[in-house]
Amino acid sequence: MEKTIQRIRLYLFDMDGTLYLGDRLYEFTKELLCEIRRTGGKYLFMTNNSSKSVADYVKKLGKLGIPATREDFITSSQATAYYLHKHHEGKTLYVCGTESLKEELRMEGFTVTTKLEDVDCIVMGFDTELTFQKLWDVSYLLLTRPELPYIATNPDLVCPTEFGSVPDCGSVCIGIKNATGREPVIIGKPTPLMPQLAMDRWGYTKEETAVVGDRIYTDIKSGLAAGITGILVLSGETTPEILAESEEKPHLVLEDAGQILQVLKTLPTKQ
Repeated sequence: MEKTIQRIRLYLFDMDGTLYLGDRLYEFTKELLCEIRRTGGKYLFMTNNSSKSVADYVKKLGKLGIPATREDFITSSQATAYYLHKHHEGKTLYVCGTESLKEELRMEGFTVTTKLEDVDCIVMGFDTELTFQKLWDVSYLLLTRPELPYIATNPDLVCPTEFGSVPDCGSVCIGIKNATGREPVIIGKPTPLMPQLAMDRWGYTKEETAVVGDRIYTDIKSGLAAGITGILVLSGETTPEILAESEEKPHLVLEDAGQILQVLKTLPTKQ
């Protein structure tokens, strides 16, 4: 474990279940982030949760005592906007997502509408403001206009909370598939797009980069797909039983990210 962590310079952290759970910051998180910077490393917060904008996350982390800026994030919303610019530039979107996601896409220059006759593309997110009307609209569009592009920000089945889990974007997409037979193009983890964007943007190599997260089928799989180190923490969704049954195996398995902190504390300060 020590040799692996010693060579990592860019940490891509999943947040919920890795650095905090709900509104409870893990006790090691602040010191861990400080130690990464002290030893010459960099960290980014990489999340599939498209229910919040980057501005929302900056505020959330600030309330938890972690100062952050927009430049500290790689999100599935950003990756979705990147994909839309590349493949569906100028399209008018129907967004089954939160107002924060809609605003994020508007800021990227896209038109968001609820007028079904104007829709050119459907975007499904983790919608904590979900209504049956939205499910009706998406089903109607997919069944009556099968040519429409259909994109999902992330495939997560559940989102962890202090009391357990709630349905995430992937679970809603399964329901839509049962109703319409349509499956979306998945943008967020486990695809390699977000790790690749992070490395390209900040100039780190695959050997220097690691993803740290609590889910094998999103966090770790994205790291493996991008050819970087995958560090699984058992402080969130994944249990030892899930790990044993998984075909994808991380490079490291830790009880929590606090074990990274213990290694970093043995390293010298880098200017």
